[in-house]
Parts: sequence; C-alpha cells; structure tokens
Amino acid sequence: MSVQADTAQALVDAVFALGRSLRAVVSASGETPIAPALTSVLFVLAARGECRQNELAADLCVSQSSLSRQISELVDAGYVSRAADPDDKRASRIRVSPSGMDILAETTARRAERLRGMLEDWSQEQALAAVTSLTQLTDTFAASVQQRGPRA
Repeated sequence: MSVQADTAQALVDAVFALGRSLRAVVSASGETPIAPALTSVLFVLAARGECRQNELAADLCVSQSSLSRQISELVDAGYVSRAADPDDKRASRIRVSPSGMDILAETTARRAERLRGMLEDWSQEQALAAVTSLTQLTDTFAASVQQRGPRA
C-alpha cells in the first residue's frame, strides 16, 4: 500500500523541521573554527574523495560559482588542497587536506557527544530505529535523484 498524501506531507514537514533544528543546534554550539556551510562542504568532499570541483558541486546541488568561493576559503585556510588534473591540465582536483581531516574528526566527536547528551531520555533501541528510518529515507531520496540525473 502506498503512503497517503497527508502522511507524505507530514514527513516533508518533519524533515524540514529536523534540518532547521539541526542547523540551530550546530550553529549555536560554535563547534568548529569555520562556518557551518564550509564544514558541510568538507564533510561531503571527505565522503566523496578527491574530485573535480564541478563533481562536488553536483553532489552538493549547488552552482559551481557558489562553491568556488567556499573552496577558495577552504584552500586558503589549509583544509582543502588543490592540484592540477592529470587528465585535463585546464582543470584541477580537490581533496580534504590532513588539517581538514583533523577538523572533521574533532567536529564529528563533538557533535556525537553533544547529541548523546541531548538524547539522554532516549533508549538505544529508539536511537537505532531513528538511524534506520533516516538512512532509509536518505537512500530513497538519493535513488530518486540518481534516476532523474543531475539538474541542468
């Protein structure tokens, strides 16, 4: 049986509310020495691995021009390294530097500890059920995007 329209809308509302709450928690914590948007770029780049900037822009669903400024800031700070693409000398490849990986490790540990404190009233089973549901939702959304292909 398919999900009803009102349930789908409630899920959309809940996902957006979760996103807003998460951004508020992260920005209020002052947990990283760089802006939350730059931290997000670092996390996605670390997960993807070395790539061209246009590939990362597609992963982040942002324009190359908006990502360009963020990458420049991260390169200037020493968190991202840029090197010529051996296959195309006009292009470059980017990757998270060792300093960037250190920032991500510290951020991950702080976030996990902060969230653990916020979830004191949750059981392990409730937390695992939430992880399972969020993972399934993410996988469903990612599969849908892959089927449609990148937006022009």
